[in-house]
This record gives sequence, structure tokens and C-alpha cells, in this order.
Amino acid sequence: MSTSIAVPRTAPIAIAPKPPTARFPPSRQGSVHHHGHNFDSYGSGFNSPDSGSVLSLNTPPCEACRNRRSECVMGEDTEEHCVACQYTGTECSLVESSGSSSPLGARKRKLNGGDGAEEGRSKRSSPGRSDNRSQRRRQNQHHQQPSVSCTTTSSSLIEDMANFGGPTLLKRTLGLQADRYCQYIGPTTDFEPSLINLSSFDPQDESLLARGTLRRVSDNDTFLLLPDNNTPGYDHIIEDADEIENIVAPHGRRLIDLYFRVVHPGFPIIQRSVFYEKYERSHREFSPPLLAAVYILAINWWEHEEELAGLPKPNVRELERLVRTTLADAMYRPKLSTIQAGLLLSQRPEGDQWAPTAQLVAVGQELGLHLDCTNWKIPPWERGLRKRLAWALYLQDKWGALVHGRPSHIFASNWAVQPLNPNDFPDIECDETDAEERLELERGRVLFRQMVQLSQILAEILDTFYTLQATSQIANAGPQGTQLVLSLAKPIQLKLKEWYSALPALVRMDSTFQTTPSSSSGSRFSPIGYLHLAYFATEITLHRRIIRSMSALPEDNNPNTPSIDPYIQHICRSAAKARLISAMDFVNRLTPSHLRAFWYFASKTNFALIGTFGSLLWGTSPGREEAEWYRRRLGEYRWTLSVSSKPGEGTSKGLTEFAMGMLDISTGLLKKLPEKPLLSRSGSEVGFGGSGGVDQVRRSSLFALGHAGGSSASLNSMAGGGGRGGPGGGFSLGMQSPRSDIGEEEGEEMDSEDDGEGEGGYGSFSVGN
Repeated sequence: MSTSIAVPRTAPIAIAPKPPTARFPPSRQGSVHHHGHNFDSYGSGFNSPDSGSVLSLNTPPCEACRNRRSECVMGEDTEEHCVACQYTGTECSLVESSGSSSPLGARKRKLNGGDGAEEGRSKRSSPGRSDNRSQRRRQNQHHQQPSVSCTTTSSSLIEDMANFGGPTLLKRTLGLQADRYCQYIGPTTDFEPSLINLSSFDPQDESLLARGTLRRVSDNDTFLLLPDNNTPGYDHIIEDADEIENIVAPHGRRLIDLYFRVVHPGFPIIQRSVFYEKYERSHREFSPPLLAAVYILAINWWEHEEELAGLPKPNVRELERLVRTTLADAMYRPKLSTIQAGLLLSQRPEGDQWAPTAQLVAVGQELGLHLDCTNWKIPPWERGLRKRLAWALYLQDKWGALVHGRPSHIFASNWAVQPLNPNDFPDIECDETDAEERLELERGRVLFRQMVQLSQILAEILDTFYTLQATSQIANAGPQGTQLVLSLAKPIQLKLKEWYSALPALVRMDSTFQTTPSSSSGSRFSPIGYLHLAYFATEITLHRRIIRSMSALPEDNNPNTPSIDPYIQHICRSAAKARLISAMDFVNRLTPSHLRAFWYFASKTNFALIGTFGSLLWGTSPGREEAEWYRRRLGEYRWTLSVSSKPGEGTSKGLTEFAMGMLDISTGLLKKLPEKPLLSRSGSEVGFGGSGGVDQVRRSSLFALGHAGGSSASLNSMAGGGGRGGPGGGFSLGMQSPRSDIGEEEGEEMDSEDDGEGEGGYGSFSVGN
């Protein structure tokens, strides 16, 4: 076991105020930690021993700190007052002892020497980032705030305050320290977990080693803390934050308010109270990519903010350039803010790229987001934030896998994150006197938790049907492939039905949502649309695999293609048709309060998947009549998308335009299909009519699927139960699809088929039942 060497360590921060007997711990350093993400503090925890700003044991505390029974901390940016006295506005008794002849004063002159500090800051630079730095630094001097938190050689006041007692949200974090980043020590690394406990841990559960500082958060989980100042781009953090703030100035605060009003309720991955607490002090306390990402997203709703609508927008391209550069640097010193920035950037209309998702998952594993942090020795609010970020990362991975058609990076065997509960969403985030704000935040929390549950069902669908192994297994089943798919789909369909039935009233589409104007922020938006759209995309992903397993396009037909039981085909296609109708009607019923709200990144593809699914059903239709019906419905869907894409509608324009483009592509491909045959209603391959034929195919289908028993009544209930408005097929609004060009007789036939759902339209079909 390595023994501790004489390397100075970063000052630990107590989880709770220290007892009076431990007021003056030995060898504390001036490098302290707080929630500020990449703040350029005094230096890392590996500076020389004489760089500390805490009074040594032989220096008596000031009178005020002695009376408060707290540690007396002398900040590096003040020559006269200790930090506590400066923070509280109290006259400090150390004023007389801080003259130029005192050792403390001499030490402070050495630390604050301009030449030495500038030389230290110019030692390192990341590749390609040194150009124009000196010029920008001189320009930024005009924008520096006079507060103590704005000097590049000192920490913010709250950093020093975090060293001693008193309530604060910025104490003892693991993934948001100011000058250190953490790396999870896994079970197979060069660190042997069984030997780690042999190290001598101090009361703050830290142990100094040659490679860094061990931080033990539980009996089984340990992290290695490393200094930020050895990473690329560290010297430019303050400059980058200043440049980002200057681009949006003087509208930074309004954009942050806009972000928390529109984006945060539907995507609560930032600790709102901490964010505002930090911003009130200085924008320099933020990780530059996180600050830029918040601004970039908020600008999407620029026209909806009354005080901003008539003003020119900030330079978004310049913000995007800065966020790309600073996020690349932040990956070298990953923190929770790195995950937050990456997730927010992925919510941009053009931000859903697959490669960054893989990188974010890797960074999350580095930070231990895949672990159960329930009993970790970190602040409770950080535990809640970690769980929300972990599940947000899970959503990003699963929905990214769906929309990009790629293998997921997160597996159940290596995922220990516990389900979200109300305690993971702090109640202190809203104004207790604002009933609307409380309702909005509560709706957002319910929405996020429901999205997590739905995404777990989606993950099961992807694992069951869309992995290479699953695809091969179904293909190898040969003529029994469809029956295999149906048997695997039945329990998943039941989960979807139960999920929809259990939706809380707050996030149902039929719940009352009033867009009441606010005195300062205009109408409120409803982000619940993306949840319901995700539900339809999940249903479509399941039914899409069923239709694909039993249907082949005409050019794919060959003598070896297995024939599908006509009644099974009828039931499955009827269920798929009902899902398509419900999904299209959902889009038709979206209001401006929905369209102008925040939409999750996968939504634009989910809109497109509705059209893709309709094209699949069109292309696999057995007869000309059915194919013509799908052609008309897809035309109506395109019209709905076009009227939803209006100038000035914010993000909805990009969402619906993408879906229209993909619809044009898929329907364009169908023009190459040969003309389908006309099928009479009495002799249709899918058994639309003729009671004798229906009974015959029912009996044959039961025999083929291994049903030793079964009644016509049970099949009738399966084919006629549920209905379009039921939990498995749509909303309880009793949606009716528009039939502007559908004949009466054709519409009646459609209704009879739409009701053929039951438990997913194939609930009783499974091998061996």
C-alpha cells in the first residue's frame, strides 16, 4: 500500500458544521470547494504549503469569529478583514495585525503579485486556443466586476464561507468542486478495492496518495480526486465565461429566467436554487459550456419574452463555437456540469448527434452516475441531482438509440440507479406564494418521472426486438417468426397499457391546462406533448416490428416466404391501424401552448415515425382499397404538420418540417411499388367480411398457434375490445380522425377495424398458451 507523501492536500469541507473542538484543523489549504463548476480559484489542492489562506494555529482568530465559535479565514483577495467579517459586514479585529510588516501581509503580497500570477496563468494552453487570448484578456478587463469573486487569482467569497459552519447549498459536493474533478475507481482498475480501506482516511473521508486524493463516499464506492489545473484549457475558464456573458449582455438574467420558465419544468436537470445563487454572485462561477448551453436553449424562445421580442438576438453561432471549444476542454476535468451542458446541447433542434451521446455516457460512468448514490456521504441535494442526471443520461441513450438506429450504451446489468421519488426534486425551488409556478414545477416533475418509466419500456422493446441477436433469433425461427414476435410482444404491450392507464391527471392530454398570462412572462406553455408523442413512438416501434415480421413488399416475395394466417394478419394490422389513427389525431389536437413549449430532442424524429409507420402500412397493404386509404390519411397528416409549422412558432417549426421532409421521402419511395390488386369485401385476404370465412380462419389460427381451447367470444372481445380511446390505443378524449375525403361506407369499415385492439390487438396470441 502506498504511503502518504508530503504533498499538500485540498482543504476538506465538512458535510455539517464542525463541533467546537475541531475549529482549527491542521494544514488546511486556501483551495476550497463549492458548487462553482470550473471557477479559477487560488489554485489546486496541490499548491505549495504556504499558499493557504486560513490562519495558522499560532495566529489567533479575530474577536468576531471567536465569539461565533467558528474558524477564522483570511481570503486572499482582502488585506484587512477576514472572510466572515467581510461577508457579514462586521469590523474585523485583525485589521491592526494585517500591516505590511506582518507575516500574513507579506504572504498576501507574494500571492497577489501581478507578474508571478500572470506567468503562472500563461504556462499552459490547450491546442488551437492561444490566438487572441491576450487581446481578449485586455478587453475583458473593462468588464470585470469589482466584487471579490471576479479576480482571477482568488476564490469567490462563498468558497471561503464554505470552509466553516453555516447553512449553504455549496458544501462538500463530489461532482461539482471548484478545483478538483473525480474519477470513479472501478473494481478492475490498478487500485485494488480491498486494499483501499487500509488507507488512513480523515474525518472528511479523504486520504492523500501520490496519485491524488481518495474520497470514500460509501463502504463500497471510492473516487480519486485530481486537480483541475493540470488539464487543457484550465487557464482560460474565466476568459471564456466572460466572453459568453458579453455576447448576451445585458440580457443574461432575462435569458436565465426564460430558461427556467420554459425548459426547466419539462427537463429538470439543473438545481435551480443553486444556479440562481451562483449567478447572483458572478457568472464566472459557472462552467462556461453550461452557461452557454442555457443561453443557447433560452434564445429559442426569444420572441416569446415581451422585453426581448423587439431586440436583436445575441450571436448564437458565436455561442455555439464557444460551447464546442469549452465543452471539449471540460471533458478533461469532467464534473456534473459537463453532463448538464452536454444534455442541454443535445436538446437543440440540430443537437441530437449519436457520437456525443456515447461520450456523455462515458463521462457519466467516470462520475459514477450509473451507481446507487442513495446512501453516499454527499449533500442530499447532490444525491437528487445525480439521480436526475443519471436518468436524463439514460433517456438520451435510449431515445438516441431509437432515432439513430444504433446499439444502446447503457445495459441493465450495469445500472444501479434507483427510481426517482419526490424527494429527488427539492421543494425549495419555487416561490411558495406563486400557485401557478408550483403547479408548473410539480407537472414537470411528474412528466420527467413518467418519461423515465416509458423509456424503460422502450429499452425493453429495443433489447427484445432490435438487437443483432434478437433479429437473428427471429429470422432463424422461420415460419414461426411471427408467432415468436407476438409472444414476446404481449407482455410488453401489457406494460404499455398499464403505463398509460396509470398516467397522473397532471400530465394527461385531457386535463385542463389554462394558458393564463403572467404579468411579466406572457403565456405559459405545456411541455406534456413530448411525453405523449414518445408514447406513440414507443407503440409504433413495437407494432412496426410485428408488421415487418409478417409482411413483405411485393418485390420481396419468393416461394420460400412463409404464409401468414389471414386472421392473425387482420388482427395485427387492425391494431397497428388504430395506433396510427390515434397518433395522427394526437398531432391534430396539439394547441399553440403545446407547440411552443419545450420538446424533447427525439420529438422531431417521433413526429416523423408516425409518417414512416403509415408508409409501412401503405406499402404492405394486401389490396388497393387499403393502400388508397393510407395514402389519403398520410396526405392529411402532412397537411396537419404544415399548419403546425408557422413562422415564429419557435422550435415547433423545425420539428414539423423535419417530419414533413421524411414523409415526402418515404411516400416517394412507395411510388415505385407495382399497383396492388382490388380485393372484394367478402373475399379479402384479411377477412373483412363473410362470417363463414372469419369463423374458418379463427379456427385455423387457434390450431396453428397451439390453442387447444378457446371460444369465438374470446376472440370477438379481443378483436372488438379496447377501442381507439382506450389506454392501449389512444386517449380518453374519444378522438375521431378527420375524414374529409373518405366515403361513408369506407369510413364504417375503418371504424370496425380500429376497434380491433383488445390487449394490443393480439393479446391472446402467444405460442403455447
